[in-house]
Amino acid sequence: MLANPLSPDAVLEIRDAQAAARANGLELKMHNASTPVELDAALGAIAAQHPDALLVGSDPFLLIRRNDLVAFAARYKIPTIYPFREFSDSGGLISYGANIANAYRQAGIYAGRILKGAKPAELPVVQPTKFELVINLKTAKTLGISIPPMLHARSDEVIE
Repeated sequence: MLANPLSPDAVLEIRDAQAAARANGLELKMHNASTPVELDAALGAIAAQHPDALLVGSDPFLLIRRNDLVAFAARYKIPTIYPFREFSDSGGLISYGANIANAYRQAGIYAGRILKGAKPAELPVVQPTKFELVINLKTAKTLGISIPPMLHARSDEVIE
């Protein structure tokens, strides 16, 4: 797993990923990066380990480096799952996560309510309720991976 340890979500994401790995009898190796230099070092370490798969944590720093991460996964033929559809749109294998555009839309709604006089402390906390599974079949073919029919059927979008 590649994560930004400075991200507010990192602790929970790492904990959940470690629990899922243990439950499935898998070993999860962590790699942290919060700067371009650290990211280059982490990717070098990942490449040297020849992992079976890679999980990328959700963080703006990693999102803005998505083209680098997708190119890295392709170069080393590492099946990778990403947190946002933007990665799959950029050629990543699979993404599963909340829709960023919907989050921004919700933030705009909240800003509008506040500008109309609502007190921020009285507004309910809203979390994503819809998560998107996007599969890039072109990338799967390049990696020599066959997407199971059940996963294909459950996807929200398939990029061909």
